[in-house]
Amino acid sequence: MSSTLIDKVWDAHVVRYAAGEPDLLYIDLHLIHEASSPQAFEGVRMAGRRVRRPELSFALEDHNVPTASLALEDPLGRKQVETLRRNCERENIELYRLGDRRQGIVHVVAPEQGLILPGMTVICGDSHTSTHGAFGALAFGVGTSDLEHVLVTQTLAISKPKSMIVDIEGEICEGVTAKDVILALIAKIGANGANGHIIEYRGAAISSLSMEARMTICNMTIEAGARAGLIAPDDKTFAYLKKTPYAPKGAAWKEAERYWRGLHTDAGAVFDRAIRLNAEEIKPHVTWGTNPGQAVPIDGAVPTPDGYLYKKDRDAAVRSLDYMNLSPGTPIGSIDIDVVFIGSCTNGRIEDLRDAAAVLRGRKIADNVTMLVVPGSMQVRQQAENENLHQVFIEAGAEWRFSGCSMCLGMNADRLTGRKRCISTSNRNYEGRQGDNAMTHLASPAVAAASAITGRITAPASLA
Repeated sequence: MSSTLIDKVWDAHVVRYAAGEPDLLYIDLHLIHEASSPQAFEGVRMAGRRVRRPELSFALEDHNVPTASLALEDPLGRKQVETLRRNCERENIELYRLGDRRQGIVHVVAPEQGLILPGMTVICGDSHTSTHGAFGALAFGVGTSDLEHVLVTQTLAISKPKSMIVDIEGEICEGVTAKDVILALIAKIGANGANGHIIEYRGAAISSLSMEARMTICNMTIEAGARAGLIAPDDKTFAYLKKTPYAPKGAAWKEAERYWRGLHTDAGAVFDRAIRLNAEEIKPHVTWGTNPGQAVPIDGAVPTPDGYLYKKDRDAAVRSLDYMNLSPGTPIGSIDIDVVFIGSCTNGRIEDLRDAAAVLRGRKIADNVTMLVVPGSMQVRQQAENENLHQVFIEAGAEWRFSGCSMCLGMNADRLTGRKRCISTSNRNYEGRQGDNAMTHLASPAVAAASAITGRITAPASLA
Protein backbone atom coordinates (compact mmCIF):
# COMPACT_ATOMS: atom_id res chain seq x y z
CA MET A 1 0.00 0.00 0.00
CA SER A 2 1.06 3.59 -0.62
CA SER A 3 2.18 5.35 2.54
CA THR A 4 2.66 8.95 3.55
CA LEU A 5 5.95 10.16 5.00
CA ILE A 6 4.10 10.58 8.29
CA ASP A 7 3.00 6.92 8.23
CA LYS A 8 6.49 5.68 7.41
CA VAL A 9 8.18 7.43 10.32
CA TRP A 10 5.36 6.71 12.77
CA ASP A 11 5.01 3.02 11.91
CA ALA A 12 8.77 2.47 12.13
CA HIS A 13 8.68 3.57 15.79
CA VAL A 14 5.58 1.82 17.14
CA VAL A 15 6.61 -0.38 20.07
CA ARG A 16 3.08 -1.37 21.02
CA TYR A 17 -0.26 -1.01 19.30
CA ALA A 18 -3.61 -1.81 20.86
CA ALA A 19 -6.99 -0.87 19.45
CA GLY A 20 -8.62 1.97 21.36
CA GLU A 21 -5.39 2.94 23.15
CA PRO A 22 -2.59 5.40 22.37
CA ASP A 23 0.34 3.95 20.45
CA LEU A 24 3.62 3.51 22.28
CA LEU A 25 6.34 5.18 20.19
CA TYR A 26 10.07 4.69 20.60
CA ILE A 27 11.83 8.05 20.93
CA ASP A 28 15.21 8.46 19.26
CA LEU A 29 16.17 11.78 20.85
CA HIS A 30 15.04 13.73 23.91
CA LEU A 31 16.00 17.42 23.92
CA ILE A 32 16.05 19.14 27.31
CA HIS A 33 16.19 22.72 28.55
CA GLU A 34 16.03 24.25 32.00
CA ALA A 35 12.51 25.69 31.89
CA SER A 36 10.42 22.54 31.36
CA SER A 37 12.50 19.69 32.78
CA PRO A 38 12.81 20.12 36.60
CA GLN A 39 9.50 18.44 37.51
CA ALA A 40 10.15 15.53 35.17
CA PHE A 41 13.57 14.85 36.68
CA GLU A 42 12.13 15.24 40.17
CA GLY A 43 9.47 12.65 39.36
CA VAL A 44 12.16 10.23 38.21
CA ARG A 45 14.17 10.80 41.38
CA MET A 46 11.20 10.55 43.77
CA ALA A 47 10.21 7.21 42.21
CA GLY A 48 13.70 5.85 42.79
CA ARG A 49 14.32 5.47 39.05
CA ARG A 50 17.10 6.51 36.68
CA VAL A 51 17.15 7.75 33.10
CA ARG A 52 17.07 4.67 30.89
CA ARG A 53 19.09 5.93 27.89
CA PRO A 54 21.01 9.07 28.92
CA GLU A 55 23.01 8.97 25.68
CA LEU A 56 19.74 9.66 23.82
CA SER A 57 19.11 12.87 25.78
CA PHE A 58 20.77 16.21 25.15
CA ALA A 59 20.44 19.39 27.20
CA LEU A 60 20.95 23.14 26.75
CA GLU A 61 20.48 26.30 28.76
CA ASP A 62 18.43 28.78 26.75
CA HIS A 63 15.13 30.14 28.14
CA ASN A 64 16.54 32.00 31.14
CA VAL A 65 19.76 33.18 29.51
CA PRO A 66 20.49 36.89 30.12
CA THR A 67 21.80 37.70 26.65
CA ALA A 68 23.42 41.00 27.62
CA SER A 69 26.13 39.35 29.73
CA LEU A 70 25.36 35.65 30.41
CA ALA A 71 25.45 36.53 34.14
CA LEU A 72 22.53 34.78 35.88
CA GLU A 73 21.21 37.40 38.28
CA ASP A 74 17.51 36.48 38.38
CA PRO A 75 17.02 34.05 41.33
CA LEU A 76 14.40 31.89 39.59
CA GLY A 77 16.37 31.71 36.38
CA ARG A 78 19.55 30.80 38.26
CA LYS A 79 17.71 28.10 40.20
CA GLN A 80 16.33 26.51 37.02
CA VAL A 81 19.75 26.49 35.37
CA GLU A 82 21.48 25.10 38.45
CA THR A 83 18.80 22.42 38.78
CA LEU A 84 19.34 21.37 35.16
CA ARG A 85 23.08 21.12 35.76
CA ARG A 86 22.59 18.89 38.80
CA ASN A 87 20.11 16.67 36.97
CA CYS A 88 22.35 16.25 33.95
CA GLU A 89 25.36 15.49 36.14
CA ARG A 90 23.37 12.91 38.14
CA GLU A 91 22.07 11.18 35.01
CA ASN A 92 25.19 11.58 32.87
CA ILE A 93 23.39 13.66 30.19
CA GLU A 94 25.43 15.88 27.89
CA LEU A 95 24.80 19.57 28.57
CA TYR A 96 25.95 22.69 26.74
CA ARG A 97 26.28 25.30 29.48
CA LEU A 98 26.37 29.08 29.30
CA GLY A 99 29.70 30.16 27.86
CA ASP A 100 30.16 27.02 25.79
CA ARG A 101 30.87 27.93 22.16
CA ARG A 102 28.15 25.43 21.16
CA GLN A 103 25.46 26.76 23.53
CA GLY A 104 22.27 28.33 22.23
CA ILE A 105 18.57 27.78 21.70
CA VAL A 106 17.84 24.06 21.70
CA HIS A 107 16.00 24.13 18.35
CA VAL A 108 18.90 25.94 16.68
CA VAL A 109 21.76 23.99 18.24
CA ALA A 110 20.37 20.47 17.74
CA PRO A 111 20.19 20.75 13.93
CA GLU A 112 23.52 22.54 13.54
CA GLN A 113 25.22 19.82 15.57
CA GLY A 114 23.65 17.09 13.41
CA LEU A 115 21.63 15.62 16.27
CA ILE A 116 18.48 15.66 14.12
CA LEU A 117 18.42 13.08 11.32
CA PRO A 118 15.70 12.09 8.83
CA GLY A 119 13.25 9.51 10.09
CA MET A 120 13.92 10.16 13.78
CA THR A 121 11.37 10.71 16.51
CA VAL A 122 12.28 13.70 18.69
CA ILE A 123 10.59 15.15 21.77
CA CYS A 124 11.20 18.14 24.02
CA GLY A 125 9.23 19.98 26.67
CA ASP A 126 8.77 22.81 24.21
CA SER A 127 6.06 23.18 21.57
CA HIS A 128 8.47 24.42 18.91
CA THR A 129 10.14 21.03 18.74
CA SER A 130 8.22 20.86 15.46
CA THR A 131 11.20 22.79 14.00
CA HIS A 132 13.05 19.52 13.48
CA GLY A 133 10.46 18.26 11.03
CA ALA A 134 12.44 20.21 8.43
CA PHE A 135 14.75 17.17 8.31
CA GLY A 136 11.99 14.63 7.85
CA ALA A 137 11.92 13.88 11.58
CA LEU A 138 8.71 13.46 13.56
CA ALA A 139 9.17 15.97 16.36
CA PHE A 140 6.74 16.73 19.19
CA GLY A 141 6.51 19.12 22.08
CA VAL A 142 5.25 17.29 25.17
CA GLY A 143 4.24 17.95 28.77
CA THR A 144 5.93 17.14 32.07
CA SER A 145 4.39 13.70 32.60
CA ASP A 146 5.40 12.69 29.07
CA LEU A 147 8.93 13.95 29.68
CA GLU A 148 9.19 11.77 32.77
CA HIS A 149 7.86 8.77 30.83
CA VAL A 150 10.46 9.25 28.10
CA LEU A 151 13.28 9.68 30.61
CA VAL A 152 12.42 6.36 32.25
CA THR A 153 11.26 4.26 29.26
CA GLN A 154 12.52 6.03 26.09
CA THR A 155 8.95 5.74 24.81
CA LEU A 156 5.98 8.08 24.43
CA ALA A 157 2.30 7.12 24.68
CA ILE A 158 0.49 9.10 22.01
CA SER A 159 -2.57 8.72 19.81
CA LYS A 160 -1.79 9.06 16.14
CA PRO A 161 -3.00 12.42 14.79
CA LYS A 162 -4.68 12.83 11.42
CA SER A 163 -2.58 13.75 8.40
CA MET A 164 -2.65 16.96 6.39
CA ILE A 165 -0.78 17.78 3.20
CA VAL A 166 0.06 21.42 2.46
CA ASP A 167 1.11 21.84 -1.17
CA ILE A 168 2.76 25.17 -1.94
CA GLU A 169 3.38 25.41 -5.65
CA GLY A 170 4.86 28.12 -7.82
CA GLU A 171 7.86 30.38 -7.30
CA ILE A 172 8.24 32.46 -4.15
CA CYS A 173 8.39 36.14 -5.12
CA GLU A 174 11.40 38.34 -4.46
CA GLY A 175 11.23 39.86 -0.98
CA VAL A 176 9.01 37.07 0.37
CA THR A 177 10.52 34.76 2.99
CA ALA A 178 9.66 31.49 4.68
CA LYS A 179 8.22 33.50 7.58
CA ASP A 180 5.79 35.16 5.18
CA VAL A 181 4.82 31.80 3.71
CA ILE A 182 3.97 30.24 7.06
CA LEU A 183 2.15 33.37 8.29
CA ALA A 184 0.10 33.35 5.08
CA LEU A 185 -0.82 29.71 5.65
CA ILE A 186 -1.85 30.29 9.28
CA ALA A 187 -3.85 33.36 8.25
CA LYS A 188 -5.65 31.20 5.69
CA ILE A 189 -6.55 28.24 7.93
CA GLY A 190 -6.55 29.93 11.36
CA ALA A 191 -4.50 29.48 14.52
CA ASN A 192 -6.30 26.20 15.20
CA GLY A 193 -6.86 25.25 11.58
CA ALA A 194 -4.63 22.18 11.74
CA ASN A 195 -5.71 21.03 15.19
CA GLY A 196 -5.37 17.27 15.59
CA HIS A 197 -3.16 16.88 12.50
CA ILE A 198 0.44 16.38 11.50
CA ILE A 199 1.30 18.48 8.44
CA GLU A 200 3.57 17.46 5.60
CA TYR A 201 4.76 20.35 3.44
CA ARG A 202 5.67 19.81 -0.20
CA GLY A 203 5.62 21.48 -3.59
CA ALA A 204 8.01 23.50 -5.72
CA ALA A 205 8.05 26.43 -3.27
CA ILE A 206 9.04 24.17 -0.37
CA SER A 207 11.72 22.37 -2.41
CA SER A 208 13.27 25.74 -3.29
CA LEU A 209 13.77 26.70 0.36
CA SER A 210 17.05 26.33 2.21
CA MET A 211 17.19 24.11 5.28
CA GLU A 212 17.13 27.18 7.51
CA ALA A 213 13.98 28.43 5.80
CA ARG A 214 12.38 24.98 6.08
CA MET A 215 13.07 25.08 9.82
CA THR A 216 11.16 28.37 10.01
CA ILE A 217 8.18 26.76 8.27
CA CYS A 218 8.16 23.70 10.54
CA ASN A 219 8.84 25.78 13.66
CA MET A 220 5.59 27.70 13.27
CA THR A 221 3.52 24.66 12.29
CA ILE A 222 2.50 24.44 15.93
CA GLU A 223 0.99 27.94 15.62
CA ALA A 224 -1.56 26.50 13.18
CA GLY A 225 -2.65 24.08 15.90
CA ALA A 226 -0.87 21.08 14.38
CA ARG A 227 0.89 18.42 16.45
CA ALA A 228 3.95 18.46 14.20
CA GLY A 229 5.09 19.37 10.72
CA LEU A 230 7.66 17.79 8.44
CA ILE A 231 9.28 17.97 5.03
CA ALA A 232 10.69 15.01 3.13
CA PRO A 233 14.51 14.94 3.12
CA ASP A 234 16.33 15.67 -0.15
CA ASP A 235 19.79 16.58 -1.42
CA LYS A 236 19.67 19.91 0.46
CA THR A 237 19.00 18.00 3.68
CA PHE A 238 21.92 15.65 3.10
CA ALA A 239 24.31 18.48 2.16
CA TYR A 240 23.41 20.34 5.36
CA LEU A 241 23.82 17.29 7.57
CA LYS A 242 27.06 16.05 6.04
CA LYS A 243 28.93 19.04 7.51
CA THR A 244 27.62 18.58 11.06
CA PRO A 245 29.59 17.00 13.94
CA TYR A 246 27.13 14.29 14.97
CA ALA A 247 26.03 13.09 11.53
CA PRO A 248 27.05 9.56 10.49
CA LYS A 249 30.44 9.25 8.78
CA GLY A 250 31.90 7.00 6.10
CA ALA A 251 30.07 3.73 5.49
CA ALA A 252 27.48 4.64 8.14
CA TRP A 253 26.59 7.77 6.14
CA LYS A 254 26.09 5.79 2.94
CA GLU A 255 23.85 3.30 4.69
CA ALA A 256 21.85 6.05 6.38
CA GLU A 257 21.42 8.01 3.15
CA ARG A 258 20.03 4.95 1.37
CA TYR A 259 17.35 4.71 4.07
CA TRP A 260 16.68 8.46 4.10
CA ARG A 261 16.01 8.56 0.36
CA GLY A 262 13.03 6.30 0.94
CA LEU A 263 11.47 8.77 3.37
CA HIS A 264 8.90 10.39 1.12
CA THR A 265 5.18 10.12 0.50
CA ASP A 266 4.37 7.45 -2.07
CA ALA A 267 2.30 8.22 -5.14
CA GLY A 268 -1.34 7.59 -4.38
CA ALA A 269 -1.01 7.96 -0.60
CA VAL A 270 -4.09 9.50 0.98
CA PHE A 271 -4.18 12.33 3.52
CA ASP A 272 -7.08 13.21 5.78
CA ARG A 273 -6.99 16.81 4.63
CA ALA A 274 -5.33 18.80 1.85
CA ILE A 275 -4.50 22.52 1.56
CA ARG A 276 -3.00 24.22 -1.46
CA LEU A 277 -1.32 27.64 -1.73
CA ASN A 278 0.06 29.48 -4.74
CA ALA A 279 3.44 30.85 -3.69
CA GLU A 280 3.27 33.59 -6.32
CA GLU A 281 0.28 35.13 -4.52
CA ILE A 282 2.03 35.36 -1.14
CA LYS A 283 3.24 38.79 0.00
CA PRO A 284 5.22 39.78 3.09
CA HIS A 285 2.90 39.31 6.09
CA VAL A 286 2.68 40.90 9.55
CA THR A 287 0.39 40.01 12.44
CA TRP A 288 -1.93 42.69 13.75
CA GLY A 289 -3.62 40.80 16.59
CA THR A 290 -2.87 38.42 19.43
CA ASN A 291 -2.57 35.09 17.67
CA PRO A 292 -0.45 34.14 14.64
CA GLY A 293 -3.54 33.60 12.51
CA GLN A 294 -4.39 37.30 12.79
CA ALA A 295 -2.00 38.30 10.01
CA VAL A 296 -2.40 40.29 6.80
CA PRO A 297 -0.13 41.37 3.93
CA ILE A 298 2.08 44.29 4.89
CA ASP A 299 0.39 46.51 2.28
CA GLY A 300 -3.00 45.74 3.82
CA ALA A 301 -4.95 47.13 6.76
CA VAL A 302 -6.20 45.98 10.14
CA PRO A 303 -9.43 44.07 9.40
CA THR A 304 -12.86 44.73 10.85
CA PRO A 305 -14.31 42.05 13.15
CA ASP A 306 -17.48 42.01 11.02
CA GLY A 307 -15.44 40.48 8.22
CA TYR A 308 -15.10 37.18 10.08
CA LEU A 309 -17.63 34.44 9.38
CA TYR A 310 -17.79 32.87 12.85
CA LYS A 311 -18.75 34.58 16.11
CA LYS A 312 -15.75 33.17 17.98
CA ASP A 313 -13.44 34.76 15.41
CA ARG A 314 -15.32 38.07 15.56
CA ASP A 315 -15.08 38.06 19.36
CA ALA A 316 -11.36 37.24 19.20
CA ALA A 317 -10.80 40.11 16.76
CA VAL A 318 -12.59 42.57 19.05
CA ARG A 319 -10.44 41.52 21.99
CA SER A 320 -7.26 41.68 19.90
CA LEU A 321 -8.07 45.18 18.65
CA ASP A 322 -8.59 46.35 22.21
CA TYR A 323 -5.39 44.76 23.51
CA MET A 324 -3.30 45.94 20.57
CA ASN A 325 -4.82 49.44 20.71
CA LEU A 326 -5.68 49.38 17.02
CA SER A 327 -8.72 50.39 14.97
CA PRO A 328 -10.19 48.56 11.97
CA GLY A 329 -8.97 49.97 8.69
CA THR A 330 -5.65 51.19 10.08
CA PRO A 331 -2.98 50.69 7.38
CA ILE A 332 -0.37 48.22 8.62
CA GLY A 333 2.36 50.53 7.33
CA SER A 334 1.21 53.35 9.62
CA ILE A 335 1.66 51.46 12.90
CA ASP A 336 4.49 52.90 15.00
CA ILE A 337 6.80 50.54 16.88
CA ASP A 338 9.02 50.96 19.94
CA VAL A 339 11.15 47.83 19.91
CA VAL A 340 12.57 45.45 17.30
CA PHE A 341 13.60 41.91 18.18
CA ILE A 342 15.53 39.73 15.76
CA GLY A 343 16.20 36.24 17.08
CA SER A 344 14.43 33.12 18.46
CA CYS A 345 14.25 29.51 17.28
CA THR A 346 12.11 30.76 14.39
CA ASN A 347 14.43 33.37 12.90
CA GLY A 348 17.72 33.44 14.79
CA ARG A 349 19.87 31.56 12.26
CA ILE A 350 22.68 32.93 10.10
CA GLU A 351 20.49 33.41 7.02
CA ASP A 352 18.06 35.46 9.11
CA LEU A 353 20.85 37.70 10.35
CA ARG A 354 22.13 38.12 6.80
CA ASP A 355 18.65 39.19 5.66
CA ALA A 356 18.39 41.78 8.43
CA ALA A 357 21.93 43.06 7.90
CA ALA A 358 21.31 43.50 4.17
CA VAL A 359 18.47 45.91 4.99
CA LEU A 360 20.37 47.76 7.72
CA ARG A 361 23.73 48.11 5.99
CA GLY A 362 24.64 51.80 5.73
CA ARG A 363 21.48 52.89 7.57
CA LYS A 364 20.54 53.90 11.12
CA ILE A 365 17.59 52.80 13.22
CA ALA A 366 15.09 55.46 14.29
CA ASP A 367 15.97 57.46 17.41
CA ASN A 368 12.92 56.25 19.32
CA VAL A 369 13.49 52.55 18.56
CA THR A 370 15.35 49.95 20.63
CA MET A 371 16.62 46.99 18.62
CA LEU A 372 17.99 43.68 19.93
CA VAL A 373 19.76 41.21 17.65
CA VAL A 374 20.13 37.86 19.39
CA PRO A 375 21.79 34.99 17.50
CA GLY A 376 20.11 31.61 17.89
CA SER A 377 23.35 29.97 18.97
CA MET A 378 26.91 30.87 19.86
CA GLN A 379 27.96 29.17 16.62
CA VAL A 380 25.63 31.49 14.68
CA ARG A 381 27.04 34.41 16.64
CA GLN A 382 30.60 33.47 15.72
CA GLN A 383 29.71 33.01 12.07
CA ALA A 384 27.96 36.39 11.99
CA GLU A 385 31.04 38.02 13.48
CA ASN A 386 33.25 36.25 10.94
CA GLU A 387 31.09 37.84 8.24
CA ASN A 388 31.20 41.21 10.04
CA LEU A 389 27.43 41.28 10.35
CA HIS A 390 27.65 42.33 13.98
CA GLN A 391 29.32 45.58 12.93
CA VAL A 392 26.41 46.30 10.59
CA PHE A 393 23.99 45.92 13.50
CA ILE A 394 26.11 47.92 15.95
CA GLU A 395 26.73 50.76 13.49
CA ALA A 396 22.99 50.92 12.77
CA GLY A 397 22.34 51.39 16.50
CA ALA A 398 21.19 47.90 17.47
CA GLU A 399 22.33 45.88 20.48
CA TRP A 400 24.40 42.79 19.58
CA ARG A 401 23.70 40.08 22.16
CA PHE A 402 24.78 36.61 23.25
CA SER A 403 22.63 33.63 22.32
CA GLY A 404 19.40 32.73 24.12
CA CYS A 405 15.62 32.69 23.82
CA SER A 406 15.67 36.36 24.80
CA MET A 407 12.64 38.48 23.93
CA CYS A 408 10.69 35.64 22.37
CA LEU A 409 9.04 35.20 25.77
CA GLY A 410 8.90 37.19 28.96
CA MET A 411 10.81 34.90 31.31
CA ASN A 412 14.27 36.43 31.23
CA ALA A 413 15.90 39.84 31.56
CA ASP A 414 15.01 40.78 27.96
CA ARG A 415 11.26 41.05 28.63
CA LEU A 416 9.38 44.17 27.61
CA THR A 417 7.92 46.44 30.28
CA GLY A 418 4.80 48.57 29.95
CA ARG A 419 2.74 49.17 26.82
CA LYS A 420 5.59 48.80 24.36
CA ARG A 421 4.91 47.77 20.76
CA CYS A 422 7.43 45.33 19.35
CA ILE A 423 7.94 43.91 15.88
CA SER A 424 9.43 40.50 16.45
CA THR A 425 10.84 37.65 14.37
CA SER A 426 9.67 35.15 16.99
CA ASN A 427 6.67 32.82 16.80
CA ARG A 428 3.97 33.99 19.22
CA ASN A 429 2.11 37.24 19.69
CA TYR A 430 -0.21 36.27 22.54
CA GLU A 431 -1.19 38.78 25.20
CA GLY A 432 1.75 39.28 27.55
CA ARG A 433 4.02 36.90 25.62
CA GLN A 434 6.97 39.33 25.59
CA GLY A 435 6.12 40.90 28.92
CA ASP A 436 3.09 42.24 30.78
CA ASN A 437 1.00 44.41 28.43
CA ALA A 438 3.53 44.09 25.59
CA MET A 439 2.08 44.33 22.07
CA THR A 440 3.74 42.03 19.54
CA HIS A 441 3.71 42.03 15.75
CA LEU A 442 5.29 38.98 14.11
CA ALA A 443 7.29 39.51 10.92
CA SER A 444 10.32 38.37 8.96
CA PRO A 445 13.86 39.58 9.77
CA ALA A 446 13.87 41.84 6.69
CA VAL A 447 10.57 43.49 7.63
CA ALA A 448 11.71 43.87 11.24
CA ALA A 449 14.95 45.53 10.13
CA ALA A 450 13.15 47.89 7.76
CA SER A 451 10.73 48.82 10.54
CA ALA A 452 13.62 49.64 12.85
CA ILE A 453 14.84 52.21 10.33
CA THR A 454 11.53 54.06 9.94
CA GLY A 455 10.05 53.51 13.40
CA ARG A 456 6.88 52.03 11.93
CA ILE A 457 5.99 48.73 10.26
CA THR A 458 7.70 48.92 6.88
CA ALA A 459 8.26 46.74 3.82
CA PRO A 460 11.95 46.63 2.86
CA ALA A 461 11.06 47.32 -0.77
CA SER A 462 9.65 50.71 0.23
CA LEU A 463 12.95 52.01 1.63
CA ALA A 464 14.60 54.64 -0.54
